[in-house]
Amino acid sequence: MSRTIMAFDYGTKSIGSAIGQEITGTASPLKAFQAKDGIPNWDDIEAQLKEWQPDLVVVGLPTDLHGKALADITPRAKKFANRLHGRFGVAVELHDERLSTTEARSELFARGGYKALSKGNVDCQSAVVILESWFEHQWD
Repeated sequence: MSRTIMAFDYGTKSIGSAIGQEITGTASPLKAFQAKDGIPNWDDIEAQLKEWQPDLVVVGLPTDLHGKALADITPRAKKFANRLHGRFGVAVELHDERLSTTEARSELFARGGYKALSKGNVDCQSAVVILESWFEHQWD
């Protein structure tokens, strides 16, 4: 059975999102949600969850290159994940997002040059990278 999985790339100003299918292991960007000091418009998040009805939500967990928590952002990403679960009752998993933004920028630049590197595009592509990495780890 194939599950629909949604991913979020949490940030304090913007939160990127993506959707994917477990059977194919691929993801597509959705939209970036504006956030004020890390707090999104929860009604917008709810609308997207209702539209796609994911079986699971994956939230990128920011860490340093050695996998250690970052004092300022890691706890906030965890709090965002907890709020997704608490508010909407969706199953949520955290997944290491090291270098996802770098990879996302590289992919976007290769496809569309500097014009493709808008903040929203990068955040959503980062969510794609996070989700596809999560898929890969399921098969390990």
